Amino acid sequence: MPLKNTNIVSAAQTKFGALEGVSLREMFSEAVDKATIGAGIPKKDIQAAFIGTFIPEMLVHQGHTAPLLLDYAGLRGLPATRHEAACASGATALRAAIMAIESGMYDTVLVAGAEKMTSVTTNKATEALAAAADDEFESSIGLTFPGVFGIAAVAHMQKYGTTEEDMARVAVKAHKNASTNPLAQFQKEITLEKALTPRYIAWPLKLFDCSPISDGAAALVVTSNEKAKEYTDLPVKIVGSGQASASMNLCERSELASFPASVSAGKAAYNMAGMTAKDMDFAIVHDCFTIAELIATEDLGLFKPGEAAKAVAEGVTALDGDRPVNPMGGLKAVGHPVGATGVKQIVVGYRELLGDAGPNQVPKHDKCIVHNFGGTGASCVVTIMRRGDA
Repeated sequence: MPLKNTNIVSAAQTKFGALEGVSLREMFSEAVDKATIGAGIPKKDIQAAFIGTFIPEMLVHQGHTAPLLLDYAGLRGLPATRHEAACASGATALRAAIMAIESGMYDTVLVAGAEKMTSVTTNKATEALAAAADDEFESSIGLTFPGVFGIAAVAHMQKYGTTEEDMARVAVKAHKNASTNPLAQFQKEITLEKALTPRYIAWPLKLFDCSPISDGAAALVVTSNEKAKEYTDLPVKIVGSGQASASMNLCERSELASFPASVSAGKAAYNMAGMTAKDMDFAIVHDCFTIAELIATEDLGLFKPGEAAKAVAEGVTALDGDRPVNPMGGLKAVGHPVGATGVKQIVVGYRELLGDAGPNQVPKHDKCIVHNFGGTGASCVVTIMRRGDA
């Protein structure tokens, strides 16, 4: 059955990018202030907080971040829980909040995510991110995430005939959308020729196939139906939520051109919402690499296996296409501060559904699907949202 009592009444994010001189707690507080005070929601109304951060111990030498961040944001004393599921940390925080609201335990809660990644070198950040992979079978022998997704790309190329140009088109689309998003890390369009420039990171993935190392934070206020009426006339309702996991390492998987956790989480979310892929007006998927967007849209049933690249080439997934994907630029061009990403994706969905996305507004915006996964899909959360009047 669809979720019946969960509403988003406010959503905000900081700018994403290399934010020099701004700490993890400062970014977090900025996002929370925008989602509460900036939206006319008193902080005293917040009853609990669910916070996504992945590796602050390795990036800023700080653990036990939930009470620390909440204290700095002026919410000292509330129940605060940190959620960690690699790149899906933010979405698992949201899922916990959904259960808290649906159970009736709380009426109004905060969901937030933050990560400060540029405080260390690229090599150190890459090493830290590798903690989301299987150390014994992958990381310790030198396999990084670009390498893992490179393997997925090769599998997709061999099975469906996908090309490097197909993946480059995803990057071109992402940068075009991000060029009009003032909160994006990269606000400049690129040509297909530039995207195909042969600076390989892990063949066949090139520089422009990879999301950047980023800083940033995002926050949501989630409420029950009754409480939502106090804050807005048009909430965004969460009607479906699915979560699944898969083996950490690729050698345990029978399929490399698809991510089983995405398939399972998507099916669970569709079933809960009583909807199908055909009902979705647009999608926000986890495009940490260009191949990840192609695979995600196929795993969620938005396109048949092997047909996502064709949809991109024909403009179906463009901002003004029949099925827009990542209309504000995605992880690829907006940035990927890991713990914040899953929450930021919901912020994007919220703004699009309300018709508040400015030049990045999709034409039809009643229902959407949001896909956030961790590692190489070892964790995945899929959320289905709709306008309150849809």
